[in-house]
Amino acid sequence: MDILAIYGGLFAIAFAAATILPAQSEAALAGLLAAGSYSPTMLVVVASIGNILGSAVNWVLGRGLERFRDRPWFPLRPATLNRATNWYHRYGRWSLLLSWMPIVGDPLTVVAGVLREPLWSFVVIVAVAKVSRYVVIAGAVLGLI
Repeated sequence: MDILAIYGGLFAIAFAAATILPAQSEAALAGLLAAGSYSPTMLVVVASIGNILGSAVNWVLGRGLERFRDRPWFPLRPATLNRATNWYHRYGRWSLLLSWMPIVGDPLTVVAGVLREPLWSFVVIVAVAKVSRYVVIAGAVLGLI
């Protein structure tokens, strides 16, 4: 298979996994790492960039979506958004270190947009969380941890 297709596919899965779309970037990364045919560093970098950009899309959506919160098509359930908002109010921008977590992570990135977290701090904190997760996964798959 073409190497660009492999990296492009990983990027797309990681991007989608950071949005409200169902995707498992961890499984894709682990599978590619286990195959041993691709650069582990490049796989972690590509997955991280895709996932960070997907979270940035959530931030952008959060900036404009709050006014549609009560609409039936709103992408997040009110309870999920309220839980994420409470976390964000309680722990502030540092709650974004949990942006890698399933269920709560994606809504936190939307809430960061709703609550007008500056983009620079959003990207830095989310990048630390996302890159750390992928490094841990890579380390586990490669037997380094």
